[in-house]
Amino acid sequence: MAHSKREMQQQLQKVSKMIGNTPVLKLDSVDAGLYVKLEQYNAFGSIKDRPAFYVISKALQRGDIDENTIIVESSSGNYAIALARICKLLGLTFIPVIDPNITSEKEHVLRLLCDDVHKVTELDETGGYLLSRLKAVQEYKLNNDNVFHPNQYGNEDNYQAYYHGLGVEISERFDRLDYLVMSVSTGGSVAGISLRVKEKFPNVKIVAVDVEGSVIFGGGPKKRKITGMGASLRTPFFDNALIDEIMILSQEEIVNGCHALLKKQGLFSGASSGAAYYAAQEKIRQVGNPDMNILFIAPDSGDAYVNNVYNEVWIEKYINQPKYEIA
Repeated sequence: MAHSKREMQQQLQKVSKMIGNTPVLKLDSVDAGLYVKLEQYNAFGSIKDRPAFYVISKALQRGDIDENTIIVESSSGNYAIALARICKLLGLTFIPVIDPNITSEKEHVLRLLCDDVHKVTELDETGGYLLSRLKAVQEYKLNNDNVFHPNQYGNEDNYQAYYHGLGVEISERFDRLDYLVMSVSTGGSVAGISLRVKEKFPNVKIVAVDVEGSVIFGGGPKKRKITGMGASLRTPFFDNALIDEIMILSQEEIVNGCHALLKKQGLFSGASSGAAYYAAQEKIRQVGNPDMNILFIAPDSGDAYVNNVYNEVWIEKYINQPKYEIA
């Protein structure tokens, strides 16, 4: 049921109390002060709750959304789930545009929440699906009225959400921070967080973690199976990001990071979390000392990755056979 603008604003006010202020946990490490920011404790389960809430709130304030607006967005999973949950509370129609690489768990959740889920199956010129998803969004906008595209790849509210939210929380939590490690995709989180954190800690080193086959930092496109990080295009957000170091990981290293995080630290986290943990451990091996503080961000839990990065059959099929063509 559609709500009035006032009712939608009231609902958003309730949701705002459930997003942010996620816990920071100190992990076992003898060579550094190692910390993790656990974003799975946001209301809808991931770091993407922050920009989804912020973008919809700002759009409602500007009048870009009314009770009859249809929200359409391209997403590999977490952003779509956050938007679906928020739109359900607001009485708005949400159509996620997904592709075959989405985890089965996330697709199932979206189909429970949304009456219409559009799944593209045509590979784009990079060998992935992102550009095909974005094309589908644009076609829907052309053929329908009163459509709002949150556009996580171009809407500045994306990185502003992190500047005013997660970046503030990190800055206020630490008295000193030497390294901040995070996986990247749209670039919104690394842009917003790096800008805000460096205001307090100008000497902190921002380490951006990407996956082989992503084009974000100039590498050639390559078919990938791991979702939630990397991208087939570089967004303008990266032009604002204050990145000091780039670390490119193989899919096998990311899987290893997930399993190490679970076995050594007892944290059941998603692929981008495992990647950030692996990169943080590499940085500790390179420059670690007991007095340094290093924080990595865990964007979500491992619940949606049970059938892939935590599944030995999947790992053997897609990751441990380098000659296998990953779709």
